[in-house]
Amino acid sequence: MRNVWTICRRELYAYFVSPIAWVLLAIFAVLSGAFTYLISASFVRAGFESQLSGQSMPMNLNEQVIAPLFSNAAVISLFLIPLISMRLFAEEKRQGTIELLITSPIHDLEVVLGKWLSAVLMFGALILILLIDYSFFFIYGNPDWKPVATGFLGIMLQGACLLALGTFISTLTKNQIVAGAIGFALALLLWILNWTTSFGNSDTVQFLNYLSIVSHMESFTRGVIDSKDLLYYCSMIFLGLFLTARSLESLRWRA
Repeated sequence: MRNVWTICRRELYAYFVSPIAWVLLAIFAVLSGAFTYLISASFVRAGFESQLSGQSMPMNLNEQVIAPLFSNAAVISLFLIPLISMRLFAEEKRQGTIELLITSPIHDLEVVLGKWLSAVLMFGALILILLIDYSFFFIYGNPDWKPVATGFLGIMLQGACLLALGTFISTLTKNQIVAGAIGFALALLLWILNWTTSFGNSDTVQFLNYLSIVSHMESFTRGVIDSKDLLYYCSMIFLGLFLTARSLESLRWRA
């Protein structure tokens, strides 16, 4: 475990001494702040219009503001996650340090877990910005905290899932741009698989819908933790890390 944490700290340091972390934090802060303002302003305006018209419209902060914000944050992360994972192994290959890494006495699994964990913590730093945005809802409103807590759990699991797959993709090339592009294409594919539900309700459609990361995020935003959603994310994380370990093992044999 000490080797895992050592590699993790090394990767986190590499993120924050380069512009990558600060650019990602700035992009996420601007976009999440803009969405928070626009959706909140629309919610407040709808409340005022309801009072002025004398019609009592049901207003729910969790359903009308917080849940859409989680959905928007998930879309933003779809673009940013490949930028986090693309450098993990591709940069090692480009600099020629991958040989030193794979021939060191550190176990392959420790290398994989250390790099993946650093990417998850980097993603967690982005989500902390979202937590700051949400804190204003608790200061000036009274939302139900359970859907907020499960929503953060869901978006972290979704991010960890995509980062595990992105880590594997990073082992396949020494070009960070190629790794980022393939990672984004895979994330987008997993995102749009639930669109197949518009073509019917066959077993194939249901299977493709189950593979979509979107369908498993919805229950978290409603405050529900479903075992099938946890199983999906944990399985995808395991698959991504397993493939990464096997890819790293093949690099070790070739070295």
